[in-house]
Amino acid sequence: MQVELAGESDGRQRLRAPLAPNVNDKGTAFGGSLVSLMTLAGWCLVSGRLERAGLEAEVYVADSLVHYLAPLRADLEAEAWLEEGDWDSFLAAFRERGKARCRIAACVRLPDGGEATRFSGRFVALAKA
Repeated sequence: MQVELAGESDGRQRLRAPLAPNVNDKGTAFGGSLVSLMTLAGWCLVSGRLERAGLEAEVYVADSLVHYLAPLRADLEAEAWLEEGDWDSFLAAFRERGKARCRIAACVRLPDGGEATRFSGRFVALAKA
C-alpha cells in the first residue's frame, strides 16, 4: 500500500498512500485499500492518544461500517477523528478499568473536497498484560 503518516492536527490523524499500488481494474482506488487506510488512521489516532497519556494498551477495531460514495482516481488520504464522546472520558475509563471503547469516524476525500469513502468504527483499548 505504501502508507505514510501525513500528520495529526486539530485532533485528526491523516495517512496517505499513492494510487498506483492501490488501484483496481477500473483505474480507481481499490475498496480494500480505502477501508484499510481509514481503519489504520483510526488505529493510529487511538494508539497515539493512549501513548501520549503514558498508557500501554493493545488497540483493536471491534466493528466498522463503510460507505463507498464515489470513485477515487487520485492518491488516497485518510483522515480520522473522534466521532463520539471525548478523549478525557476515554482515558479515564481506561485508567479505571484497564479497557475503554471509542467511536472513530474517518473519510477519504476526492480532489474536489467531496467524500469518496466514509467510515465509522468502534475501537477497543485493552491494558497490556
